Amino acid sequence: MTLAVERIPKLSTPTDGMVWISGQTFTMGSNHHYPEEAPAHSVDVDGFFIEETPVTNRKFMEFVKATGHVTVAEKIPDAEDYPGALPEMLKAGSLVFVQPKQVRGADISQWWTFKFGANWRRPLGGLSDLRGKLDHPVVHVAYADAKAYADWAGLDLPTEAEWELAARGGLDDAEYAWGEEFMPGGVPRANTWQGIFPVSTVKPKGQERTTPVKAFPPNGYGLYDMIGNVWEWTCDYWSARHPEPAAKSCCIPKNPRGGPEDASYDPSQPSIRIARRVLKGGSHLCAPNYCRRYRPAARHAEPEDTSTSHVGFRCVKRVPA
Repeated sequence: MTLAVERIPKLSTPTDGMVWISGQTFTMGSNHHYPEEAPAHSVDVDGFFIEETPVTNRKFMEFVKATGHVTVAEKIPDAEDYPGALPEMLKAGSLVFVQPKQVRGADISQWWTFKFGANWRRPLGGLSDLRGKLDHPVVHVAYADAKAYADWAGLDLPTEAEWELAARGGLDDAEYAWGEEFMPGGVPRANTWQGIFPVSTVKPKGQERTTPVKAFPPNGYGLYDMIGNVWEWTCDYWSARHPEPAAKSCCIPKNPRGGPEDASYDPSQPSIRIARRVLKGGSHLCAPNYCRRYRPAARHAEPEDTSTSHVGFRCVKRVPA
């Protein structure tokens, strides 16, 4: 008896720095944590290549030099897109995490600040720069920026199902990307918050935010930073729960209004119709006492126009059938 061996496709473009994920059926989502992760359900995913790390500042810089791309955070917002916005707030900038000394309640404005001038080149705003951070994940990229990079590179952004399958590293039923314990032997397996979020951290000075890609061990598929470091964009529109029954993973096409009719728009801002996409993976700000989303099944909604100091992306290459 001869066992069938899957043949990894030969692509017309180089696959250096990419890992092949075999097509398979896996259990997506979870019934044990946040409600938006439910229901756990079976999904079929075709084989694909995925980048072994998030896109770094070094790679994004190459893209900008080649194309002249200007990110959303570097552009002045159009007042027509933001009814009721204060004129003094319509300036180029991005959201930056600023650690408070104390907090009262759960108002995230206590640790998130919109900083004028903050962008991928100046991640903390002001005179900050990328010295020593070229191999860190690029941040302050909105969905359009990630998509523009993927198009330039001849790649795509992953679907939520593709991303989650890759993040699981072959451990279909495991809680984490590396097994059942959050910190096996007390050793961190990903760049997540260590301490009490957001007021105290026990990380060494200089390591409180992003870390270089490959600073932590890879998962079972050889992929780095699928959990922690930065959240990552997927191409799927947000839904409050997983669809049931699930169809084969594919991104919902846009309609002329800028998003699908069933896209989840921010209910707190009914006059601003900015569709939201799914983020995956958690970030360096996820902690046991807050945002326990350092798991493959975890997901988060992000408006397409939003950029922050803890969101990045990686790309995939799909193989024509």
